[in-house]
Amino acid sequence: MPVGAFDRLSEGETIPLSAFWLFAGQLNTLIEQTGWVARIVLGMLLAFSLFSWALILQKLGMFSRIKRQTSLFLRIFRANRTLPDPKQMGGGDSPLETVYSAGFREIESQVRTGNPPGKVTSINAVTVSMQLAASDEVRRVERYMPWLATTGSVTPFIGLFGTVWGVMDAFTGLGTAGAESLRAVAPGIAEALITTAAGLFTAVPAVIAYNHFLHDIRDLSARMDSFALEVSAVVEKIYPGHRG
Repeated sequence: MPVGAFDRLSEGETIPLSAFWLFAGQLNTLIEQTGWVARIVLGMLLAFSLFSWALILQKLGMFSRIKRQTSLFLRIFRANRTLPDPKQMGGGDSPLETVYSAGFREIESQVRTGNPPGKVTSINAVTVSMQLAASDEVRRVERYMPWLATTGSVTPFIGLFGTVWGVMDAFTGLGTAGAESLRAVAPGIAEALITTAAGLFTAVPAVIAYNHFLHDIRDLSARMDSFALEVSAVVEKIYPGHRG
């Protein structure tokens, strides 16, 4: 394959790779010339960014599995006219399966120990059991979400701190060297601004991911609440004449 093939877009336009390498070289030079405070700030931002991206990828995979398994679980559940055994309804990756299992256990307990036996004595108890299980599932999928919120709100200020410190250092050098050395101090200001850029680069994906996952969590919570009501309605049809 010719070397120029890597530079061509589908429209026939070219991307100058030399410009990319020039930008990368300039960025590397700026990082090498930064002071120890800026390097500490960049190290902190790198740690925030790596952990946030690992969390984002983990959450994307988790919600993808949840949506797929939930659709499968609902199809199986709604295809039955009775209350099927939870052990025969999926692989356990759907929170709805956990919610249904909690309600099913409560139904079995009431049927075994009810007076008279073989009847559900309290639909409310079944509903409450499923709602408690749903709350536990929401807490499970919300795990580490505060980290994304913290990253999105804190890292711009961490980057700004590095910039302010670098600018102060640059102007301190300007005052020491004299006004004629303004051009010599300008690169120091440019080096200082890299921490602000790094802070924004870390914060923006975290904020976008946080809002996206928050929407998914709210949607999942609403689906579990609706499913609990759906199961309660099925129980009322199968076991009429319950009390409460």
